[in-house]
Amino acid sequence: MRRKTRGNGTGTAFKRGSTWTAQVVIGWKVVAEDKPLVAITRSKGGFKTRDHALRYCQTLKEGPQRPVEAPTLEHYWNTYKDGKYTKISPSKQTAYRIAWKKLADISKFRIDQLTVADLQQVVDEKSTSFYTARDMKTVLGKLFTIAAAEGRVSKDIPTFITLPSLDEKEKIPFSETEQASLWKLYESGDLRAAIPLLMIYTGMMPGEAYRLKVSQIDLENRTITGAGMKTKVRRETPVVFPDLLIPVLQDLIANARPSGYIFKRVEDEWYENYYTALELAGCRRLTPYSCRHTTSTALVIVEGIAPQTIKRIMRWSTTRMLDRYTHPSQDDALRAINTLKRAK
Repeated sequence: MRRKTRGNGTGTAFKRGSTWTAQVVIGWKVVAEDKPLVAITRSKGGFKTRDHALRYCQTLKEGPQRPVEAPTLEHYWNTYKDGKYTKISPSKQTAYRIAWKKLADISKFRIDQLTVADLQQVVDEKSTSFYTARDMKTVLGKLFTIAAAEGRVSKDIPTFITLPSLDEKEKIPFSETEQASLWKLYESGDLRAAIPLLMIYTGMMPGEAYRLKVSQIDLENRTITGAGMKTKVRRETPVVFPDLLIPVLQDLIANARPSGYIFKRVEDEWYENYYTALELAGCRRLTPYSCRHTTSTALVIVEGIAPQTIKRIMRWSTTRMLDRYTHPSQDDALRAINTLKRAK
């Protein structure tokens, strides 16, 4: 039988067996971000007539409700992971997955019991830089937004998280002494030193180096293709590397994974190996981005390298330097990258 309804969400009456049932909608829930909202209803049956059932709808709507325990933060992460998460770029997926792992301490808490202080504490304790803190805040914002759609929480709670200051160390290049120490560590047989050396002498981003495959490395032509991430220019422009890096790349290739990846596909372990190499070499605890900054700094101070050639080596989309040269070739890029000298 078709359900009898009244306007403005005041309730529904439908026949079940020989009696009528009153039903009202008391809220909505999200099953998945890309799916329609599902109604949360309350009902009572046993009425002899449809009119009696409809008259009871207002009582049913306003009456006491048994509290429904709010799902955990992990529940909303799973909802997000099965929804919009699948549509973002692989690099963002990796960043958000790392951020989620850092939120493990509060993942089993009911989301409606988490306070701003709780969120701030886990960000302060688990983030390792401005960027990881920012990713943690972003992930929390997405999860609270889903929960807010169900009426569980205010979606604005994560906005009160205070991020640390952008670490200026991320803009500091490695000194020549530090670079020389990394070379000594590598030559002692510690292949972990190859991680910062690879990035210092190519200008690769951490995510690009982490996902590097043997098939992308062309030792003969001194190029790495298909490793670029994020921007169109970085994706389409081959990475060039100097001759001095060939032994390091040969060692990395010889010790590559059976899957064809140079490094084991565990982000936390990759970063741990990077920072361990710095510690053993006696370097400052500079972030992986400092490797790329070291590359650009070294190229800029070499006399005679055209700004557009540096732009090509670094795979920048734009440059603020004087545009004196317009079309640097692959040979120009190789000659320029080979001006980098090994620190002694």
